[in-house]
Parts: sequence; C-alpha cells; structure tokens
Amino acid sequence: MTVSADAYLAAVTEAIGRVSAGQREAVTRAADLIADAVRADGVVHAFGTGHSEALAMEIAGRAGGLVPTNRIALRDVVLRGGESPDLLGPMLERDPAVAHRLLDLTPVSPADVFVLASNSGVNGAMVEFAALVRERGHALVVITSAAHSARMTSRHPSGRKVADFADVVLDNGAPYGDATLPLPGGGAVGAVSSITAALLAQQIVVEVVARLLDAGVPAPVYLSANIPDGDAHNAALEARYAGRIRRGS
Repeated sequence: MTVSADAYLAAVTEAIGRVSAGQREAVTRAADLIADAVRADGVVHAFGTGHSEALAMEIAGRAGGLVPTNRIALRDVVLRGGESPDLLGPMLERDPAVAHRLLDLTPVSPADVFVLASNSGVNGAMVEFAALVRERGHALVVITSAAHSARMTSRHPSGRKVADFADVVLDNGAPYGDATLPLPGGGAVGAVSSITAALLAQQIVVEVVARLLDAGVPAPVYLSANIPDGDAHNAALEARYAGRIRRGS
C-alpha cells in the first residue's frame, strides 16, 4: 500500500463508513442510556487515557456538546488529589489502584452515566475503573477497538477487559496497532482511532439531543465561547450542575 496523504484519506474514509454503518445500533443504545441519565438530572462522566483522552474531550466541555458532562483524567490525582507529579507517566494507566483514587475524586450522583474510551481495552487502570463503575450500579458505555483488544492479554489481575463490564460496547474500527498504512521495514503509519472515536462520540451526542427534543426537554448544549453571548449562555447552564462538572483540567 502506498504511504501518502491520499492513501491515508482513503483508509480513514473507509473506516468512517464502516464504523458509522456497523455501530448504528450501539450508538442508539448508548444514546438511550445517556438521554435517560440527563433527563434524571444525571451527569455524563468521560474517561480515557493516552490518546483515548481525546474521546473524553469530545464528550465533555466542547461547543455543540452537552453541558452535564465531566472529564476525568489521570492527572486528577495530582491536580485534585494532592499526589506528587512524579506519579504521572506512561505506566500509570496500567495501575489498577489509581482507578479507586480517581473515582473517589469524582463527584458522582446515582443517576450519572460513564463513557470510557480504551483502544486496547486492557490496561489495569481502565479495567479496574470499569469494574468499579458497574459495581456501584452506573450505566457504562465503552468505546474500544475490537480488533486490537481481541489480540491483547489483559493487564488487569482479573484477566478481564474494559468491554467485559459495559452495558454498550462501540467498536471504533481501528486495526491492531491503530495505524493503517504498512511501512516497508515493518510497522505502520496513520492512526485512525481518535478520528473514529470522535465520530462515535458526536453521533451519540446528536442522538441524545434528538431524544431530549422529542421528549420536549430543552437540550443543555454549549455554545462556542468565542461567539457573542457564548460565555453567558454557558455559565447559566453550568450553574445547574455546580460542583458536579469540572472544566479546565
């Protein structure tokens, strides 16, 4: 396969079409869970590590997105939990113990729902976090790569993977290793998981808003902060969820 921008575009376009068509039912089920939570005054907590954090940023705190959303990040244990910055590093996502600390630092109410993004689906912190969410009775949506996860061994002591705990699993369609264009000497270039996960996140949000509108419920949606009256609009909506949603971490 040629390594070029056009080849990558073709690969991404194919992945987008495949994911959009193949995950339609899962998007619907995820939107049902989240819309029910929002109608019950719940908040959507989004969490991902590594590049999967991009998915959490699509869900929580962006223009055109839902206001009752909270982004969880590994650095919360430092910024909000008082831990040393030395704790942060590429191995932290493999530590199951950090999941307990993160959830303890998260303002969670009974009606809240969680969306977790993990391309591999096997790192200890993510698996433990998913297990804790289900143990505490919250609905859980997981976005992962079925192809990659299937070829991985869990890094959690239970041997289980993030998807094992989900109410709804969405496949981001990324190949094993994530990148799409093989290189002559081995390896590949041109990752797709961030793009397809963002697509799924936005499809879910749009479907949630459609359900709220159908039910006659005003949709609590952000305006861009960079348009007139955007700040005032957003601040008024955020006030309804004071202490339950975090921005800027």
